[in-house]
Parts: sequence; C-alpha cells; structure tokens
Amino acid sequence: MNDATPIRIAVVGHTNAGKTSLLRTLTRRIDFGEVSHQPGTTRHVEAIELQVDDRAAVRFLDTPGLEDAVALREHIDAAVDARGELTPPERIRRFLAGPEAHGVFEQEAKVLRALLEVDAAFLVIDAREPVLPKFRAEIELLGACARPLLPVLNFLGEAGGREGAWKELLSAYGLHVVVRFDAAAPFVGAERELYRDLSTLLRERRAQLDRIAAFLDEESARRRQAAGERIAELLVDAAATRRTASAVEFEIESSRTRLVAALQKSVFDKAQRCASDLLALYGFRENDADEAPLPLVEGRWTMDFFHPEALKDAGVLLGKGVAVGAAVGVVADLALAGLSLGAGAALGGAIGGALSQGFGPLGRKLANRLRDLRELTVEDSVLLVLAAWQLKLLRALELRGHAAVERIAAGGAAQDLDAARRPLAELVRAAQPARSHPDWETGAREARARWREAPQRRALVLRVAQRVPAAIEAFRPAA
Repeated sequence: MNDATPIRIAVVGHTNAGKTSLLRTLTRRIDFGEVSHQPGTTRHVEAIELQVDDRAAVRFLDTPGLEDAVALREHIDAAVDARGELTPPERIRRFLAGPEAHGVFEQEAKVLRALLEVDAAFLVIDAREPVLPKFRAEIELLGACARPLLPVLNFLGEAGGREGAWKELLSAYGLHVVVRFDAAAPFVGAERELYRDLSTLLRERRAQLDRIAAFLDEESARRRQAAGERIAELLVDAAATRRTASAVEFEIESSRTRLVAALQKSVFDKAQRCASDLLALYGFRENDADEAPLPLVEGRWTMDFFHPEALKDAGVLLGKGVAVGAAVGVVADLALAGLSLGAGAALGGAIGGALSQGFGPLGRKLANRLRDLRELTVEDSVLLVLAAWQLKLLRALELRGHAAVERIAAGGAAQDLDAARRPLAELVRAAQPARSHPDWETGAREARARWREAPQRRALVLRVAQRVPAAIEAFRPAA
C-alpha cells in the first residue's frame, strides 16, 4: 500500500461518547453528522475525509454507538463459538454471517463490520463515565477484530472526570498508548499528537502520518496569519472611515444624531463582517458565537463599540466627542488645534497655496473648515475596543473544537485588556496612517466587488498584521 492511499480509520465507542464530535474537530466540518446531547444520534456508518494538499489523506468512518456489548459477547460465547475453537477475528466474522447481525445486534454488527475493513480505529471514551462492565465488553469485542486500537479520552475539560480509572482499565487490555483529546476544547497541539501517537501503531504509515501532522501545523499558521490580516484590515478600514457634514446640519441635534448613528452603524457593520470572516476561517457558522457578556443583536455575537460603558470597562474612555456621541469627534476642531473659523478665514490665501502644493490631510481639514464643513471619524478608543473584541473572538476560536454545542463566549473584558493594553495600543498606532486616506475605506458589501485596493493601503494592512501575533499571545490565558 503506497502513501497515495488514504489511511482508513474507524471511529468507534459507546453511544454518545463524542465520535461525531471528534470527527468534526479533526476535519473542521461543522456540517458533518449530527451532534446532540441525545444518545444514539448516529445510526449508520458515515465516511468523511481529511484533505491534505487537496488530496484525501485519511478516510474516517463514523460508526454508531455500541448499545449492548454485554449481550453480544454472551451471544458469541454461547451460540457462535461455544466450544472456543475459533480465533477472535473468526468469531466476529462468524457472527457477522449469522442472522442476528441483521436483527437484534444490527447496530453492533455495523461497527464490527467497519472495523474489519480499516487500518486502525480510534476508540472514543467519555472520560466522565464510570468504568462499568459494559465498557469492558466493548473493549473485548473491538479487540477481537485484530485492528490497531488507539483510545481517545474525550471530555477531559469537565469536572468529575475519571481519567485515571480509564487508563488503568485500558492498560489491563494492553492498550498503553492513550490520547488525551477533548473534542470540545482541544489542547494546544493535541491534534498533531493524535496522529503521531497513531504512527506508533501504524509504523508502515509513519511517514504519511508525519506529513499529516506537519501539514496541520502549517495550516494552523496560515489560518492565524489570515486571521491577523483580516483584523488588520478592519482597523485600517475603520481608521479611514470619515463622514463630512455642513456646520448648519451639524448644529441641529436631530441631524447630528442621525449623522453619528450612520457612522456608528457603518463601523458596526465592518466589525460584524470581520467577525463573520473569522468564524468562517475557523470552520464555524455565524450563529455559533455567543454574546456573553456582550449584548446579542439579531442572533450574532456583537457589542456596542460606541457605548460609554464599553469604553469605560476597557479603560480607554478618552472623554472626546461627548457632544456628538461617545467615541465620535469633530476632527476639524481637533486637527486645527483650537483655531477659530474666523482665524482660518484670514489665512485663506496661504491655505489655498498650501493646497495647490499638496499640503495633504491638514490642508483638506482647513479647507473643509473654511467651507463650514465638519468631519466625523472614529476615535482611537473605539479602534482599541474593536481590536480587543476581534482578538478575544480569535482566541476563543483557536481553543474551540467543533464538538462544542455551547455557544462561543467572549470571556472577560477589562481584565483581559490589562495584559494586552500595550500590544493593542501598538495595533491602533500602526493603523494611524489610514486616517489620512478616507478613500481607503471599503464600502458596503455590494460595492466591495467593484472596490480596488491601493497598493499603499495593502502595505499598511500587512504592517498592522505583523503586530497581531503579539496581541493574540497577550490575550491567551496564563498556563
């Protein structure tokens, strides 16, 4: 058998031990099978492949749960091989040829038939379960198929686990290589170790399994880089966002409220698109993310980035823009450092000359002030909160398996920012050049297809993205 042939692995175990959940995590296919707290969800053998370099490297068989292993073992002892003349695999094959394999023991027969056709099997064990006689019967039946069996201890992150008792039982049956893999919250590197442990049982496939482990490491690095660039893109896009209004329009409270709300919604929508892209990048659906402790809007994980409490909790409330809404300031007033409109008008000739010579952003601000215009932009405090929100989501996705049925929680807020304040500030500082280029803002989703990114903007996104890894590590929980 050459390396081009996919490794065939059956995923077996007791009902509701997390077999389908494990496969969702290993293949990053949230749509595979059905994950539920209800027992016996999987009723048929289903196949799914792990793709490596666009080729099938592993072909998994998701099997139903073993429902009555004790009764089946007794049946084989009494009716299939009462005289004890057959080898364990012969006993299994004799049973599969009999009528009971299509009747009372149909579910168990599906599992054993699949096990005889594969290179190896993952025995998924719910480590929360007590070690009962039925589990010993299951191990004996599976071992009788004479295929390499790698136990996978699942659900280790929950209280009340019995990991020690399970390891003792498995050792009694000669299963000394045991993998710790929580399919709801995988340990860092657990997936790589799973395949490397399997290589001890499939020595002839060791080179192929080593390539799979290396590919997974590379894929993880590529995924994190893509996520970092997407977060950097959001910060550059939000920093470039600018809205202009006449001074008359701006002084009318209802009009000003409408202008501020429109800018806030624009930034909010950008952040939502970024969150959706991160979820898709890690193989999750949009409604898999939870709001806690942030408010939920239309079934999606979100927060009001402009609410004073959000900025206060983050420790970044700067006190600017209070007159027009939290975190939205009058950029013209700020950029002119207190120059009045009258003083600006007296400088009209000098400003006109400066603009003709490419005076740049300050020239534009002065010109807008002379034309009695006001500019709205997003303050740095909001950019910092935006970055923190996306990084917390990214951290949660990196530590989440596809077995989890609970929604993704955001975690803490202010306490997380204490450790991450410096890298977050560096992210916001790196995005500052975008403030001079309102033309760098992306439009609505419909218009983005026609939007063309300037090379200078792309270069800035990449520079900001270089600072994302340090910020991600700052958000990681202490070991």
